[in-house]
Amino acid sequence: MTNEFQEAEIVHIESIGEGSRVCIDFVDQLKSTEGILVGNTGHGYMMALAENRSTDTYPARPFRVNSGAIHHYVVKKEEQTAYLAEVQPGDLLSVVSETGESRLIAVGRVKIEKRPLMRIVARTNATEISATVQEADSVHLLGNDPLEQQAIHLKTGDKILVRVDQPGRHLGEKIDEEISEY
Repeated sequence: MTNEFQEAEIVHIESIGEGSRVCIDFVDQLKSTEGILVGNTGHGYMMALAENRSTDTYPARPFRVNSGAIHHYVVKKEEQTAYLAEVQPGDLLSVVSETGESRLIAVGRVKIEKRPLMRIVARTNATEISATVQEADSVHLLGNDPLEQQAIHLKTGDKILVRVDQPGRHLGEKIDEEISEY
């Protein structure tokens, strides 16, 4: 996995109904342009940003990342991933800044609730990356201009920043294999 973000164009967005959404509460504060890398497949990840901003329906929670659907991959550190369903209090997760720098922060709490979800699909030159996030005004993804993109206002043709990866993991560890994910 490269440490650099690439620009990707939103090619599809759809509401997909209710499902289990995971919030990760860290034991430290995050900046508004810090977050965690999450995605539906091992092809790459979108960056879900910390809830540092107040919205019409949510107060600021600078320790929280609304991380999306329970099946998401989350980058734990460098080449290691986990499913959001596997994350436990005390686990260290890689919190990434808009420049690609990362720091490991312990998880204080994992909160799973039924919420309406939306699937977002973006494409770089050669790779399709998708994520399933809560359909709420508190969910922001890393963009290019502006850096903080509210997920519910994204539309086809908008640009966000993603991190491309190669699929192929066994118990979160990178392996060399042929795999089809979508």
